[in-house]
Amino acid sequence: MALGANYRKLFAASTISNLGDGVGVLAYPWLASAVTRNPILIALVAVAQRLPWLVFTLPAGVITDRYDRRRIMIGANASRAVLTLAVAGAVLWQGGGLPGPNELDDVTSTEPLLYICVLIATLFLGVAEVLYDNSAQTIMPAIVEPSDLEKANGRLWAAEATANNFAGPPLASALLVVGFALPFVLDAGTFAISAALIFAIKATPRVTEAAARRPWREELAEGFQWLWRHPVLRSLAITLGLANLLGNVSGAVFVLFAQEVLSTNTTEFAILGAGGAIGAILGGWSASAVTTRIGAGATLWVCIVCGVVTSVVIGATSSWLLVFVMFAAFSFTVVLWNVLTVSLRQTIIPDGLLGRVNSVYRFFGWGMIPIGALIGGLVVAVTDGAASRETALRMPWFVAAGGLALLLVYAAPRLTSRAIDEARAEAAARSVPTDETPGETSDLPVEPEQGTASLQ
Repeated sequence: MALGANYRKLFAASTISNLGDGVGVLAYPWLASAVTRNPILIALVAVAQRLPWLVFTLPAGVITDRYDRRRIMIGANASRAVLTLAVAGAVLWQGGGLPGPNELDDVTSTEPLLYICVLIATLFLGVAEVLYDNSAQTIMPAIVEPSDLEKANGRLWAAEATANNFAGPPLASALLVVGFALPFVLDAGTFAISAALIFAIKATPRVTEAAARRPWREELAEGFQWLWRHPVLRSLAITLGLANLLGNVSGAVFVLFAQEVLSTNTTEFAILGAGGAIGAILGGWSASAVTTRIGAGATLWVCIVCGVVTSVVIGATSSWLLVFVMFAAFSFTVVLWNVLTVSLRQTIIPDGLLGRVNSVYRFFGWGMIPIGALIGGLVVAVTDGAASRETALRMPWFVAAGGLALLLVYAAPRLTSRAIDEARAEAAARSVPTDETPGETSDLPVEPEQGTASLQ
């Protein structure tokens, strides 16, 4: 991998921390389902995890542009290590009060103290994730050449998907059999190792001088205005937000769907995640070739169409093996989307605005995730009162499919290959040094609930 020593360190740090995230992908929803069977309460855990993307993303963008991005990443992962250890401690404190991982049908009431602990921990873990992810995307241009961005991002996502979906969940399944606290102890260790590897990166990203800093509101407004005046990024941000909202309508209570409709145990639940990993690995390694062959616009359309098809199939089936295949197909297109759009943003957004514009973009994109999760829980709760429990757990998938079909009507005429190519050409022309406004020079985004992969 001829992308440099700093990239290898970032690659290793992200892979290791995503192994822990993969353990958490299974461990957190399984823990929540051991504490309560209420679909709204389970959805609220997903809401708490993603709520910081709605309320903290914009300030995080200013922080990313003002301070050393490497140090922000170190602090974020160190904080996540401490918080995850606290969750492990709470689980140990609960002791024998929790059922075994395959005895969840015996749960008849909510354990309020442990539930509140999990809810608070996931909220603050989400805050740290916002800081880490925004910094990680903006640090990449300081590590690799602009021409290598799609390659670097694709390889990174393939490795992250392998750790997050292929290796992590089966490991969590094995650890849960031994003890409910073990997955969280391992998760904390991976965050700590990741922070140490990032500390070893020698790149020094751009940091705004203190004397040049302006009021936060003014800096945020500049990032928002830059994005909103850019037709391609504006359309991408709106499409991303609606797609992630719809994806999490079905994903927020997926753990209940998997347990009660697909009848999966912890091992089968982990295998479902491996399906997503296989698709993501293939997508990461082939994203650049696919985009080159069919065009950027067609790539984005295919991603949305695949979301419609896979949502309908998953909502209609009771076979977890078929869901496995659908996860692989959907994850393949999610990584295509992410590699294309993240590399595009890293290319066309000026370095002095990269953190803020990225944060505004992800405010639209990821800020909708907790709203979608809450809607998903409400859809199940309301339908459960009018129809069978199984129908209620299937309904979010059909809601998501219908919404994505309508979204394609909005996105197709706006996200074309021609528009994207013109945006790249404009950015390349702007990269030529001029005497224009400072900060206008050019230089170089899950984990979501099991069963969903979020676009970036």
